[in-house]
Amino acid sequence: MMQSDGGAAPANASVRPLVDLQGVTKAYGAVRALGGVDFAIAAGECVGLAGHNGAGKSTLMQVLAGNVRPDTGTLSVAGSDETGRYSVERAGRLGVRCVFQELSLCPNLTVAENARVRHAFLRGFGWRARAATLITGQLDAIFPGHGIRPGDLVSDLALGQRQMVEIATVFAAGETPLSLVILDEPTSSLDAQVAGQLLAHVRRFVAEGGSVVLISHILGEILDTCDRITVMSDGRVVADRPASEFTRHSLVEAMGHVAHTDDTGSEPETAAERSGTPVVAAAAPPRQGNGRRVEARRGEIIGLGGLAGHGQTALLVLLQNASRGRSRFAELHGRTAFVAGDRQSDGVFPLWSIGGNVTVRSLSALSRFGLIDARAERAMEDAWKARIAIRTPDMGNGILTLSGGNQQKALFARALASDAEIVLMDDPMRGVDIGTKQEVYALIRAEAAKGRTFLWYTTEFDELRACDHVYVFRSGRIVADMARSELSEARVLQSSFEESAA
Repeated sequence: MMQSDGGAAPANASVRPLVDLQGVTKAYGAVRALGGVDFAIAAGECVGLAGHNGAGKSTLMQVLAGNVRPDTGTLSVAGSDETGRYSVERAGRLGVRCVFQELSLCPNLTVAENARVRHAFLRGFGWRARAATLITGQLDAIFPGHGIRPGDLVSDLALGQRQMVEIATVFAAGETPLSLVILDEPTSSLDAQVAGQLLAHVRRFVAEGGSVVLISHILGEILDTCDRITVMSDGRVVADRPASEFTRHSLVEAMGHVAHTDDTGSEPETAAERSGTPVVAAAAPPRQGNGRRVEARRGEIIGLGGLAGHGQTALLVLLQNASRGRSRFAELHGRTAFVAGDRQSDGVFPLWSIGGNVTVRSLSALSRFGLIDARAERAMEDAWKARIAIRTPDMGNGILTLSGGNQQKALFARALASDAEIVLMDDPMRGVDIGTKQEVYALIRAEAAKGRTFLWYTTEFDELRACDHVYVFRSGRIVADMARSELSEARVLQSSFEESAA
C-alpha cells in the first residue's frame, strides 16, 4: 500500500478508487505546496488527512475540489481521467463537494438564500419555500436542536451556527448524487456536542456508501471516525495506513512533532492559592444575577469553558470595550490585546502583509516624532517570525498566502509583541495543528510567568487543563468556577448542561 513517497492507495487495493490522484505537484512562487502526492479514496471510505499547518493538506483538497489546477500529475474520478479539464463545476457534476475551513457563505444573504446559491436547481416560482425546506431538513438531520431558521441572516449567526449551515448545504441533496465530501476542519468552531452530531452523521453517510475526507487537528476525531489515515508533511505523504494501526502518540510522531502527555504539554499540578488584587473583574451581563464574576490576577491563565455561544465571546468583547472606557460590568487594570478565533472576520487585515498584521498593534511604540521607524518595524517582524515560527520566506508577503494556522500565529505575534498586560483569547486555536499549539502554549506559559494575564475561551477541554482557574458558562451566565486541581471533563460537561451546576 505504501509507495516510495508514502503515496496512498485505498484500503482495499483490489477496489477501483473513487478518486485517484497521482504525482500531484503545486508551487506558489518559491513555496512548494505539493511535491508529488499520490492520494486515493474508495467509495464507502472515510479517510483522515493529518499534518501540521502548511503541510499541504488544504492545497491537495483544493485540487480535489477543482479550485486549484496542479502543475503536474494526474487526477481521475469514478474511473474517468479528469486531468487538464477538472474544475469546480466538473467536480460538482461528479458529486464532489467541499466544506472549507474558511466559510464560503454570503453573510448578507439568509440561510435559505445561501442554499439557493449552492443548489442552482432551486429556481422558479416558490424556490424560497423549497430552499427553506431543503436546508431545514438537512440541519435537522445532522444537528438536532440547532435553532437556526431559514430566514436568518448569515451575518447574524454565531460562527458555530454558520459552520453548521455550511455543512448542511453541502450534504443537502442536489441534482447530482453526492459521492465525496471533503471536510476541512469542520468542527473547529463547534462545541463537543455539536461536533459529535456531525461525526455521527459522517459515519452514517459512509455506511450508506458515501466517501469522506476528514481534515482535523483534533486527533481523537480522526482516530475514532476514520477508516484510514494519511499523514502529510512539507507537501508530501509520509504515512498512510488503517486508522486502527495508529495511536495518538504514533500519529503525532508521523506528523513530525514530539508527543506530550496532553496537547498543552502542561502538568496537572495543583494550582497555588489565588492571592492579590484582580487585574480583571467582570460579570456576565445582563443575566448573571448569581453574584459570580470572572476574576483574573497578574500572571494567571484563566479559562472560559462551556458550550459554544453561551456568553464567553460576549464577555471577552465586553472586556475589550471596557479597556477603552468605563463599564459598570467590568474592571480592568492594564492594557489589553485581543486574539480573535474568527480570523477572517475579526482578526487579519486581508490586504496587508504578514509583517503589517503583526506590527499594527505596536505602531505607537515603533514611531519616532510621529513617524514609523521602518527599521524597527522590520526588526519586530523578523524577531516574531523566528520566535513563533511563522512559515513564510518573506514577511512582506500578503497575510492570505499563509495557511490558516500560520495566520493564527501572526495574530498571536501581534498580541504578544504589543505592550498589552492582559491578553483576551477568543478560541484562537481552532483549526491549528498540534505542533503549532504546543509552540503557542509554551509562549503563553512563558509570558504568564513574566506577569502577563490571559483570559482564554476554548472549546477544547485539553486547553482548559493549561489554565490556572476555569469558569464555565451556560446561557450567558457563569455557572461554575474551579481551580485546576478541581477540573475534570465530567464536571465541565455537567456544568454546561445543568442549570443548577455548582
